[in-house]
Amino acid sequence: MKLKVNAVLDPQFQPLSLLCREMREATKENGQDIVIGIQRNKGYITTYKTRIYPDGIGKDEENINFVDRLVKSLLWVAGGYKIIIAGSKVVGENIKAAYAKGGSRDFDNGFMARVYETEFEVELRDIADAPVDYNSPAPVGRHLEGCRIGFDAGGSDRKVSAVIDGEAVYSEEVVWFPKINSDPSYHYEGILNAMKTAASHMPRVDAIGVSSAGVYIDNKIMVASLFLKVPDDQFDKCVKNMYIDVAKELGENIPIEVANDGDVTALAGAMDLDDTNVLGVAMGTSEAGGYVDGQGNITGWLNELAFVPVDNCKNAMVDEWSGDYGCGVKYFSQDGVIKLAPFAGIELDENLSPAEKLKVVQNLMKEGDERAAKIYETIGVYFGYAIAYYTEFYDIKHVLIMGRVTSGEGGTILLAKAQEVLDVEFPELAKKITLHIPDESSRRVGQSVAAASLPDLGK
Repeated sequence: MKLKVNAVLDPQFQPLSLLCREMREATKENGQDIVIGIQRNKGYITTYKTRIYPDGIGKDEENINFVDRLVKSLLWVAGGYKIIIAGSKVVGENIKAAYAKGGSRDFDNGFMARVYETEFEVELRDIADAPVDYNSPAPVGRHLEGCRIGFDAGGSDRKVSAVIDGEAVYSEEVVWFPKINSDPSYHYEGILNAMKTAASHMPRVDAIGVSSAGVYIDNKIMVASLFLKVPDDQFDKCVKNMYIDVAKELGENIPIEVANDGDVTALAGAMDLDDTNVLGVAMGTSEAGGYVDGQGNITGWLNELAFVPVDNCKNAMVDEWSGDYGCGVKYFSQDGVIKLAPFAGIELDENLSPAEKLKVVQNLMKEGDERAAKIYETIGVYFGYAIAYYTEFYDIKHVLIMGRVTSGEGGTILLAKAQEVLDVEFPELAKKITLHIPDESSRRVGQSVAAASLPDLGK
């Protein structure tokens, strides 16, 4: 695999975007169609169609690796409890074994089963019975009429706004410590107090929108780091319906919409840009993603880009949590910076926290250290190729990058290198996609105001 723009500190980097391109080219004359489907709540299905080498010609290993990476990606982009493979029994049986309990993708099985409260499964079909996309898009976001509460639950502070016809008439930011509190009443009271405060600044409450880190299905909290210390037996009983229960305290029939904070950040950016097809990527402790589609709505997909692979190199760093290699969390987060530091000749004190290690590299960057610049150049190359891979699943016009990794001069270098990759390797995408680092002062539409716009009063 030859890259036109090299990752200077990672010569083994094998972008999945190039693997997709190479496979399409190699199978153009004599390919075998394969369709991957991911089924989630309400029977919604997201599909991906491509070509592989025909079964039984000695290319099974290449096919299996290629489809394994695509399945993993689509699963964490869209989310779901069922994988459907149509078009290759050889590949399908391998995927089935990998995603079985105790298989190599056991983590993914357990996580998705918990999120969707359904046993995880893999189904094999003939290509004639391939799954088709089934979605019922409902507009979520950009609804500004009426008196609304917008709540943004962060790990270190919570923000709330009282919004009347799109204008924030009151906002407050309160420091809190949700991740270290095991008593769910701490979270409940904090959320309720914030919403009651906002409500007191409006004549009535027509709707409530919530932006919160985690995975949400039908406004229920399925997995969220904010409740890290809450015991499992208390989670189902006291946490899962917390936002729904809080809304009832403000009024019996007030519509509420809860969305992942990555999606709401992308929505805020889309409202600020006054455009659609926006992918937001936050590079911080992990990699967070959010997406606004061509209709200007958030999709209900997971968008957990931290677990979407971007590198096909088998020697790539393994994510400790999921047990998989080459995933975004090790490329577009503080872990990515720390991983590259020794290759740049920067020694980091092992006693420092990851956030402190990142700070060391950022301070070197401020001093104009060329070694630090190489780290950001390498991450920029990673990101340019990753954007091309993300277009396999998303229709993108704008990419917003945010998070502490992108602050300062390092973020500027990262973005410039990503743009170079698009210009040189994917000129057709470079014409279509614009990259942005939003300036805080330029984000006229705040996160909590965007959150307030989530519910549709016409429902």
